[in-house]
Amino acid sequence: MKAELYKEYRERVAPALRKTLGYKNALQVPKVDKVVVNTCIPAHSADLKQALEDAKKELSLITGQKPAETKSKKSISNFKLRKGQAIGAKVTLRGDRMYEFLERLIKMALPRIRDFRGISPKAFDGQGNYTLGVPDQSIFPEVDLDKVKRNVGFDITIVTTAKTNEEAKALLIELGIPFSDKKQPAKALSQENN
Repeated sequence: MKAELYKEYRERVAPALRKTLGYKNALQVPKVDKVVVNTCIPAHSADLKQALEDAKKELSLITGQKPAETKSKKSISNFKLRKGQAIGAKVTLRGDRMYEFLERLIKMALPRIRDFRGISPKAFDGQGNYTLGVPDQSIFPEVDLDKVKRNVGFDITIVTTAKTNEEAKALLIELGIPFSDKKQPAKALSQENN
C-alpha cells in the first residue's frame, strides 16, 4: 500500500508544480529522491559503545529501517577520536518508507517542537537538497520517553531531483513542509521560465 503523501504528490503536487513552474514535460517536475537520517555521538562520551547502540535503536524505531554505522575518517587527538572508530549511524530511505517518514515528520514530529514557527528556508545546499537539524528524538511519537537515556540529535537531508533551491523549496512547500518565511517562490519561477 502506497503512503498517503506519495498519492498526494502524484495527484495534486506534481500537476500543481508543473503548472506553476511552467514545465512542458511531466518528467521535468522535481520529486523527492531519498531522505538520509544521520546521527553522531561525541567521541569523548563516557560510554561510547552503549550510546551508539541506543542511538541506533532509536534511529531504527523512528525510520523503520536498520541503520548503518558511520566511522571516523581520520584521527583527531583533541577529540579523542581514532581513525575507523564507530561514531554514528545513518539510514537512507527511499520509496514508500521515505514517503511514510516524511509524512510523519511533517504532520506529527515538527508540530511537537516547542515554540515551533516553521523551519529555516536557508538550509538548501545550492543543488536542490535540504538539510534539517532535529535537536532531540523526543519529537517523534515512536520514541518512548521513559526509556530515553540521553538526548540524541539528528540531521535529516531531503535529496530532491530539483536543479535549483527555488524549485526544491516549491516542491517542499507543496508537500506541506512549513517554512518560517511563508514566501511562495513558485510564482516568481514560473515567470522566469516563460
